[in-house]
Amino acid sequence: MIPSKLGIIAGSGNLPLALATHAANEGRDVFIVGIEGFAETSLLDKFKHSVISIGEVGRQISSLKQAGVEEVCFAGIVKRPDFKSLKLDSKGVLLLPKVIRAASQGDDALLRVLVSTLEKVGFKVVGADEVLGSLLAPKGALGKFSPSSKDIEDIDKAADIAAQIGKLDIGQGAVVCDGLVLAVEAQEGTDLMLQRCAELPDNLLGTVKHPKGVLVKRPKPGQERRIDLPTIGLKTLEGIKNANLAGIAVEAHAALILDKEQLIAYADTNNIWIYGF
Repeated sequence: MIPSKLGIIAGSGNLPLALATHAANEGRDVFIVGIEGFAETSLLDKFKHSVISIGEVGRQISSLKQAGVEEVCFAGIVKRPDFKSLKLDSKGVLLLPKVIRAASQGDDALLRVLVSTLEKVGFKVVGADEVLGSLLAPKGALGKFSPSSKDIEDIDKAADIAAQIGKLDIGQGAVVCDGLVLAVEAQEGTDLMLQRCAELPDNLLGTVKHPKGVLVKRPKPGQERRIDLPTIGLKTLEGIKNANLAGIAVEAHAALILDKEQLIAYADTNNIWIYGF
């Protein structure tokens, strides 16, 4: 059976390229709709594509249909646009009131509008985890280091906080050190949250020789998982190291780990643990 052609609506970051490469290696035909101003050159150089503004929804749909796409996957980071200056086509204009209304309710409501729009015109929307099942975080420790009993206490607290802010559609992550909440993730994203942590007073953080504290990432309760699963990559671990945290925990089977072998090697070299809870 010939696998269906996969269309990837691509923002920034490493996930779209990992997704497209994996699908192509499995014999799938891949077509990219790169979101203008976000899609990475490294992705567009390797795959057939169109580059289209986020507000030109009709053009996105037409481009996917003309390419013969049957399944569509959203991947990568796209920052919320300025609706006043957004470039729109006729389909985008019709959707705008619904999009603005959903945006006021939070990111997840906005994502559901995008999924629904594509499904109504006949596409099957799939999650990155359906294409990249091998990249889902397993349960337990990756690499040679594991969280201590004290780390587990911080993981439990950070996981609860991440769930609470997730219910309010704020973010997916929290940082806890010795039971003290150092940061919660909002619109700035994980990398900037970790940067904020690194700039906190020394008495709140670990040290290079004795790192402590944890970052936990997990999906929001009731989240549309076909679009926005938590994803960690090398930049995440670099942020953890710079903030002198001991490690990162993600919900097992509910987060994507990019470049897993490279991440484990970096974690092992820098005394960082990666843990699926």
